[in-house]
Parts: sequence; C-alpha cells; structure tokens
Amino acid sequence: MRWWPVFRRNLLVWRKLVVPSLIGNIAEPLIWLVAFGYGMGMLVGEVKVGGQAVPYILFLASGSICMSTMNAASFEALYSAFSRMHVQKTWDGIMNAPVILDDVVMAEMLWAGFKSLFTATAILAVMLVLDISHSPKLLAAWPVLLFAGITFSCIALIFNALAKGYDFFTYYFTLFLTPMMFLSGVFFPRDQLPAAVRVLSDWLPLTAAVELVRPMFLDRWPDEPLRNLLVLAVYAVAAYWVALALTRRRFAN
Repeated sequence: MRWWPVFRRNLLVWRKLVVPSLIGNIAEPLIWLVAFGYGMGMLVGEVKVGGQAVPYILFLASGSICMSTMNAASFEALYSAFSRMHVQKTWDGIMNAPVILDDVVMAEMLWAGFKSLFTATAILAVMLVLDISHSPKLLAAWPVLLFAGITFSCIALIFNALAKGYDFFTYYFTLFLTPMMFLSGVFFPRDQLPAAVRVLSDWLPLTAAVELVRPMFLDRWPDEPLRNLLVLAVYAVAAYWVALALTRRRFAN
C-alpha cells in the first residue's frame, strides 16, 4: 500500500482544480454529443444494435462515454504524469521518502483510472438530465468504466516512459486513439466496416469497453461480458508491466 500516499497526494492537488478540470474534460464530449447526437441524429434517426432499433442519440451517448473515459485517463497518464515525472521532478522528491519507483507508477496508473471515472460520472449525470437513458443497469457500468480507465492509463504510461517532451504524445493521440475512436463503434455500427477491419476492431480495448457499456444503456446485459473483460484485462496487465519496465530503464539511465 505504499502507493496510497502518492495517490492521495494527487487527489489533494486535484481537489483545488476540480471544477475547471471537470469542465475541461466534459466540454468536448458534450459538444460531440450535441452536434452529432442531435444534429446528425435528426438525419440518421435510428440505428440497429443487435437487431434492436435505437435512437442515434442513445447509440452515440453509450459510445462517447467510453471514449471520454479513454481520453481522460490517457490525458492524465500522459501530460499530467509527464509533468510530475520530468518537468516538476515531483517523482524524484517523492522517492526521497520510503517509496520506490514501482509504487509511484502504480499510484499514477490507479489515479489516472480513478480520475477518468469522475469525468465519466459527470457526463453520465448530464445524460440523465437530458433523458437519454435511465436504465438501472447503468450502475453496473461504473466499475466497467473504471476498469476501462485503468486499462488506458496503463497503455498511456508506456508512452509517458518513452517521451522526451510533450510533442511526443501527438503520435499516440493521432496514430492510436483517434483511429480507435472511429473503429470501435462509437459513432456508427461496426457492421459497416470491411471484414478485415472488423476483425481488427474486435480486439481493440475501446471496442471491448463499448460492447460492455452500450447494452447497459439499452437496459440489457452484454452478450459476451467475459470475453470483453478479458480483452481489457490482457491490455491492462501487459501494458502495465511494459510501462513499469520502461520507466525503470528511464530512471536507471
């Protein structure tokens, strides 16, 4: 539990910035939701999900909350963690206490995932106000979104360990996150994808998160929960150990 004081330290710092931080994190997904959900939704009308016709605004909302969780966790594990590690040298100061590097990495991973849950909760509250969905199964979506946030924080910490500056993160967002947004069924059903691309999409972490969360918005349980949870778990465990190894190597040099 030596990671807990580091996690708590990040929480106490964030408490001073909680309002602007949440506004910044929920503004973009809400713009996507209003522009595409209500704008394009008027043109599209309904889409079919597992043979069930659902309003496009509901389809988009259930995917965009996963996308927002991904972005919030990634941003925290990249820009904020890099600032603490490289720019402010906060990690060096922490490790003067009886805390080792592994504890700091663990704390950063859990903190990024936990912070993404705050963002997802705020967006979910707005969706409830807009009467997009009131399914009681949305309560089960919370731990899934937390798990997804932790998964993406683990992946982002790999790039945090490799980065020499903030510009390096552009490659991660442009070449990895942005394509995944369009291949994981956030904006349109994956049935529209070519067969080869569909196979690739089946194994993306964002796809797994969407496949778990979207049915809960529709007041039903996911079709393949164990498979999708396993996909997230494999990404999380593998990425965490790679990130830890790369971070150790960085601090050893």
